[in-house]
Amino acid sequence: MKIFENIINHKVNHITADELLKYGKQFNISVSRSEAEQIAQYLRGKKVNIFNENERKKLVKEIANIAGVDTAKSVNQIFLMFTNS
Repeated sequence: MKIFENIINHKVNHITADELLKYGKQFNISVSRSEAEQIAQYLRGKKVNIFNENERKKLVKEIANIAGVDTAKSVNQIFLMFTNS
């Protein structure tokens, strides 16, 4: 299971704005290009572990600051889908 966690965390930590926009559309999450760029920039170089509850909460708070509470809640639901598998 650890390899699965590593793959997901690597993807989160290296995601691009275009990928965020694509996933937003796929999961029906409204995110603007500007928000996607800010979120991707925030994540770039971070070593966030979405399987760690405290790190995930901190990340979701930062997403809320950038893109709003509703978007952050939706993103958190997606993270929970991955972490509870």
